[in-house]
Amino acid sequence: MLRSGEVVVHLAHVREVTPEWVAEATGGRLHPGGGPVRDLHWHSGQVGEGFLFVALPGSRAHGREFAGEALAKGASLVLSDRPGRATVEVEDPYKALIRLGRALRDLFPGPVVAVGGSSGKTTAKEALAQGLGFPAPEGNQNTAPPLARFFLKLPQEAPGAVVELGVDRVGEMAELMELARPDLAVLTALGEEHLLAFGDLKGVVEEEMGLLKAPMALVSQQAKEVLLAFGHRVDWPTYGFGQATFRGEGLELLPQESRFRYRGLPVRVPYPGLGPALGALAAMAAAEVLGWDLLEVAERLAHLRLPPGRMERREIGGVVFLNDAYNANPLSVKAGLAWLAAQPGRKWAVLGEMRELAEKALELHLEVAEEAARLGLTPLYLGPFAKAQAALGGEAVEDLEAALAWLKARVRPGDLVYLKASRAVGLERILELWDA
Repeated sequence: MLRSGEVVVHLAHVREVTPEWVAEATGGRLHPGGGPVRDLHWHSGQVGEGFLFVALPGSRAHGREFAGEALAKGASLVLSDRPGRATVEVEDPYKALIRLGRALRDLFPGPVVAVGGSSGKTTAKEALAQGLGFPAPEGNQNTAPPLARFFLKLPQEAPGAVVELGVDRVGEMAELMELARPDLAVLTALGEEHLLAFGDLKGVVEEEMGLLKAPMALVSQQAKEVLLAFGHRVDWPTYGFGQATFRGEGLELLPQESRFRYRGLPVRVPYPGLGPALGALAAMAAAEVLGWDLLEVAERLAHLRLPPGRMERREIGGVVFLNDAYNANPLSVKAGLAWLAAQPGRKWAVLGEMRELAEKALELHLEVAEEAARLGLTPLYLGPFAKAQAALGGEAVEDLEAALAWLKARVRPGDLVYLKASRAVGLERILELWDA
């Protein structure tokens, strides 16, 4: 049994845990020389005074090789599968990290909301956190190591917390749920993602459904339809702009913002597109479930700020760019194209490769091209499937430099340019190079 009395909370919201507490939480053997832990990291280069260095296996090297470096930089303690000075020795450092994260989470008395799904997770997480006034990890820190760090640094007096759970291998959702133990889960959307690991949409659904083992859950209307299509019962309340339990009404997807009504209250988010609107709706629904003041949540959502690359609007030389290129899968690309097709004036879609779609990659890229053609759009495609996509309507180029030249020759002030691709493509570099 872990003793909360062994945790010291300081006025500056800095928590210290003792080496003995870490050993007990992880089930490890404590070797002498360690000191109190105020922070943790899994990269030795990020370790400083008072850190726990978690020696995890990496793609090129094992973290245990850097334990000495971490201690030299001031680390108070090491979590490793090898004995050593100031070390908690465990059989499996990753599993021990899960146990540590769970022990830290159990120290927090407030409600924890977890967000999962194939797309829209970070947007929904930010809307929930900012709307409810809860702390949340920055950006898309949605795997076990940063979540454990988040719970270590989470102020006890916070009214609640929001975390994002991201999966790219079978079994990962169960691990993250064990760590985060959310009181309320929000499932945003279900679609093809990480098919190298999950194989097909059915595999995605089976993995993401682990999120719904929380005591309470909210499921987007889109996710409900996918679950039903695979024969699953959907007993959880839903949210969406339609026949949902928690329903948004009067949706307006404008060039610079999105608006809707919820329980008669006007809700506005300063971002265009369906994704930010759904994130805001999820925040309103969660607020109702948790008993939060809906008017206060709506007022906070009017000042929502999302990380870069998510329907991020920039104007350069009179040309309006919508940078939505943080990541991409078929579901999110189709949503972006639907928004673009509804906008007035001259508009251009630049679509790069959607990664991690395995043997279905060509089929799904063509599916996106067919949807673009149906919407009356003629995108500029780049990547390994560009020529095949362009054959259905549009143009193909080989690389970013060629895409930039193609746009420069055609785009003029007043036009709207929508950028969408997987993060590794680096499509946002078009913005950096536009005036170069």
